[in-house]
Amino acid sequence: MDIVVTNPPADADVRATVSALFVHPVKSCAGVALSEAQLMDTGLDLDRAWMVVDAAGRFVTQRELPRMALVRPQIRTLEVVLRAPGMLALHLGLNEVEKPTRVQVWKDEVAAWDMGDVAAQWFSDFLGVPGLRLVRFDPEVTRLASKQWTGEIDAPVEFADGFPLLLASQASLDELNARLVAAGHAPVGMERFRPNIVIDGVAAQDEDRLAELRITTGEGDTVVLRPVKPCPRCPIPNVDPATGVSSPEVLDQLSTYRAHPVLDGAITFGMNCVIVQGAGATLRAGDAVSADWRFD
Repeated sequence: MDIVVTNPPADADVRATVSALFVHPVKSCAGVALSEAQLMDTGLDLDRAWMVVDAAGRFVTQRELPRMALVRPQIRTLEVVLRAPGMLALHLGLNEVEKPTRVQVWKDEVAAWDMGDVAAQWFSDFLGVPGLRLVRFDPEVTRLASKQWTGEIDAPVEFADGFPLLLASQASLDELNARLVAAGHAPVGMERFRPNIVIDGVAAQDEDRLAELRITTGEGDTVVLRPVKPCPRCPIPNVDPATGVSSPEVLDQLSTYRAHPVLDGAITFGMNCVIVQGAGATLRAGDAVSADWRFD
């Protein structure tokens, strides 16, 4: 992949680069690394657009079904193709749904579209749980991130846990991996943390301290993102994406240095962000990032 690096403003406190972009078409299944992605009002296009729910319509994730990590999407022009060990490929048309339904994601109950019996059976068979259904977010629905954190900004989301975008830095992962290796464990990949945007060129944990990020795209657009909440980590980073098996060493290491006082000591990694400006722009690996420090 060829990366074209653009130039950030010279007067910024922080200058960095977008080093990776990820979307997760089906909530809690594997992500897709992209060289470019369109930024929508709700986050990156197709991120958490689909979700698996149980027979009662409540969302399920790797927290209780770690084998979801083995479901790997491929994004094509008109469809998303899902593959999993021992399963035939499942094709999801980008504009195809079957019937309306209602589902629950955390405390929100929203209208959605059921993807039909074939998709339902595919997930039930692979995950070994009867009654699972696959649903698509209804674009006519408005689900907003918590105003406690977004303030004056109305930040719509699809099936993401709570915010349009998750930001992480390569340096933060490098620091964690150095600690893991020192403790006798193997290093881990960024995919365990399920970010949308990864930046390089900053120090570890600098993403925690940025006021707003200004990303200059190849077309000359300026995208402005505001980090609003540290991301508390559930057990999902403990799941090995290659095997779907969970072991505790990742969160064990993070717990030694990433207890966040803003969240009553919750273990955090990465920052949830809202979109201040730039929905409709295309982000690319290599885009320049500039930011100033936040002083609270």
